[in-house]
Amino acid sequence: MAQINDNYLKLKTGYLFPEIARRVKEFQDKNPKAELIRLGIGDVVLPLPPSVIKAFHEGVDEMADSRTFRGYGPEQGYPFLIEAIIKNDFQSRGINLKPTEVFVSDGSKCDVGNIQELFGLKTVVAVTDPVYPVYVDTNIMAGRSIIYLPATVENNFDPPLPSQKVDLVYLCSPNNPTGTVMNKSALEKWVDYARKNESIILFDAAYEAFISDASLPHSIYEIEGAKEVAIELRSFSKTAGFTGTRCAYTVVPEEVMAKDSSGKKHPLNPLWLRRQTTKFNGVSYPVQKAAAACYTMEGKKEIKKQIDYTMNNARLILEGLAKAGLQTNGGINAPYIWLKTPQKMDSWNFFDKLLGECHVVGTPGSGFGPSGEGYFRLNAFGFVEKIKEAVHRIQTQLQIEEKL
Repeated sequence: MAQINDNYLKLKTGYLFPEIARRVKEFQDKNPKAELIRLGIGDVVLPLPPSVIKAFHEGVDEMADSRTFRGYGPEQGYPFLIEAIIKNDFQSRGINLKPTEVFVSDGSKCDVGNIQELFGLKTVVAVTDPVYPVYVDTNIMAGRSIIYLPATVENNFDPPLPSQKVDLVYLCSPNNPTGTVMNKSALEKWVDYARKNESIILFDAAYEAFISDASLPHSIYEIEGAKEVAIELRSFSKTAGFTGTRCAYTVVPEEVMAKDSSGKKHPLNPLWLRRQTTKFNGVSYPVQKAAAACYTMEGKKEIKKQIDYTMNNARLILEGLAKAGLQTNGGINAPYIWLKTPQKMDSWNFFDKLLGECHVVGTPGSGFGPSGEGYFRLNAFGFVEKIKEAVHRIQTQLQIEEKL
């Protein structure tokens, strides 16, 4: 009989979001007439922008003509998309990248899970707590040890540097789930740590497009020396509505190095290229053509309009929760609102309360790590009418309880 990977048995019984789906389904089966408002899983509701749809159709039409048909494309992405990414996302911020340093993929979640394959099993991993579960679970699957760095209200959700040497650090800014954005000095602190300790930073910038404060960095490469120690991951999912279309990219600078078992240094860029060309056949041509349309003049305007729509939702949630007397974080430069549960209620009990009494679905903070207990995440990806109704329901229920 084949032997399983015992590390899978160390995982929690269910991944956070399937567990939420299970509880929601159970509630709906018992309450079929209940009108649920879903602010839990961070999925978008607005359709793909017109410019993106137009380019998508053009790509599909090209696939229907033998003169323009494309079969296997380059696993790391078509040059037209990579060039657009470099010009618009990095050169515009004074960052120079080579085309060989950008790898297009079918989602940053996939890249986050796959990038750890480059590192040995004895690699010591540090994650901020609370944290996006994929960082933790994929390393547990591989059998690595993990150090948690608490990001709490006491330290303004700015995680401390590790008290011991770590090899790999996961950072997310704007942060999922707390909505906190790291300023330049905070990033400098981490880059300095990584350079001093020969560590590598995996910088998840999937939500950078939601940053409106001009003083805040969008890329870790805005920090001097970061290209020596950091890999950056980005996504079109929340920015341009590609959650169902799947397109993202990862930047692996040629300068980033790691040691083999004998202590010899090797660049990670060719290793990631080798991994991708072996295990991945690339993102489809129509999808990449659609992604490139995000960088046209019209595409940028349309995406900005959608981001503004989402951030207006975040404002409505923040203002509504404040009126309800709840403490919140995030929602300013990020689409996530991190709220403290009332009356010291634990996260899953608050989830059940909102679901049962308000018919609103959110995400329990404990699912993001030990420091998430007693907190709850709401996202601003929804239609404004539903957002207003959800806030109204929460306010009404809490006001009723205050009178009791």
